[in-house]
Amino acid sequence: MGKNILKGKTALVTGGSRGIGKSIAIKLAEMGANIVLNYRSNVSAVEEVIDEIKSFGVEAVAIQGDVSNFKESENLVRETFEKFNSLDILVNNAGITADGLLIRMKEVDFDKVIQVNLKGAFNCIRHVAPIMVKQRKGKIINISSVVGITGNAGQANYAAAKAGIIGLTKSAAKELASRNINVNAVAPGFIETDMTKVLSDKVRQLALNNIPLKKFGKGKDIAEVVGFLASDSSEYITGQVINVDGGMVI
Repeated sequence: MGKNILKGKTALVTGGSRGIGKSIAIKLAEMGANIVLNYRSNVSAVEEVIDEIKSFGVEAVAIQGDVSNFKESENLVRETFEKFNSLDILVNNAGITADGLLIRMKEVDFDKVIQVNLKGAFNCIRHVAPIMVKQRKGKIINISSVVGITGNAGQANYAAAKAGIIGLTKSAAKELASRNINVNAVAPGFIETDMTKVLSDKVRQLALNNIPLKKFGKGKDIAEVVGFLASDSSEYITGQVINVDGGMVI
């Protein structure tokens, strides 16, 4: 996507200090959007991303907050709107993992993944939607996962949350379409991030064997699709789930 396509627009990216969120924020900045980066704790990492974003000649601010907390999400959205007087793009990217076999999974590990990954997306949509409804325009992009479609052993909590995001996306798309608000999801496959780097060589090779393109994705592969969904080029697309997975799920 070209430069300045999003000039003058404001994008809020949750979980934007590293990995896929960082790639998305940089891509939207490259396209001309002003960026609000939400982060939970990694101050030094988010400051580096802010500096990189500003190199594109756009405004960028970082706002700390736990999206799984309803009130903190409300404050995040309010501060974003107060800073830029608009909120045009929401990217729900914040997510965590707490993997383990179902029969051994602790209740707290199930709950915290659902709270951050699924309820966090709901919280942000809930607080952003009234602004976008009043503006009669907006783009909401939720980051799901292919495991939300296929399931994955050892990730019952994560897969449940990401499957929930798909249902949330489709429901929100139906509710908000009449106000010219597009709601879509992107479902990454195996993407090279800090989360996946810690996996063993055996696990990585097994994953590679299931990818027809025989390579892992990069953050920019997700960011390019998000950039398209955030732009006017996607104005007739809503309620969709776009797999970016090298063909893992066909």
